[in-house]
Amino acid sequence: MAKTAVLHLWGVSPARVPQALLLTAAWQLARRSPQAPAFGKALGTGSGMTFTLRDSDPRHWALLTVWPDAAQAQQCDSHWLVRAWDSASEERLRISMQPVSARGSWSGAAPLSPVAPGHGQTAPQHTEGLGIAAITRARVKPRHWRTFARSVPPVSTDLHAHAGPFFALGIGEAPIGLQGTFSLWRSHADIDAFAYRRQAHRNAIAQTAALNWYAEEMFARLTVTACEGTYRGATVMTP
Repeated sequence: MAKTAVLHLWGVSPARVPQALLLTAAWQLARRSPQAPAFGKALGTGSGMTFTLRDSDPRHWALLTVWPDAAQAQQCDSHWLVRAWDSASEERLRISMQPVSARGSWSGAAPLSPVAPGHGQTAPQHTEGLGIAAITRARVKPRHWRTFARSVPPVSTDLHAHAGPFFALGIGEAPIGLQGTFSLWRSHADIDAFAYRRQAHRNAIAQTAALNWYAEEMFARLTVTACEGTYRGATVMTP
């Protein structure tokens, strides 16, 4: 059995933004139900250009869940919170993925590690399926927030201008300090080209090593197995 991650991304009308805030807060209750996944995060979204409040998009909200296998992941659409989000939203994008590699942690866990500790499973191969999803997440140390914020714009500008990702947005559990990105790429080679050969990102990696500005960080790659729905009225194109 292979782990399956599901990203739901909902778009709401301006009038539904207060309801969206309540539904995001309701995850703390939903995660205690017997039908809840082992790991899940309710997330705000934004452009990811500066990772500040001015980037935030109050009309788009996300839920990332991780399940033991694809069959259980399919059941998440019947969860009461997902149904409530569907009723409140104007549109929905649903992306199913299988983790292929991950390093670091998220809230002290390793949810996107392709093989659970102590299990004798073989990790999935780096197949490219309908594309590759990259998820980054970091908890920035408060004393380093200003330095981190100054380093973000060059990398974000390069990411959005670079030919590699065909979809990218910022995600986070809070507008400041808990930051992440979700992006879709055509291949692992495209991710490698951005991560290791683009100068802006190389500079950021060097600063991260020198300043140690993260209290926690995670980077994962996942093979996209299904992509359904729309974002901002358009289908997310896969290779």
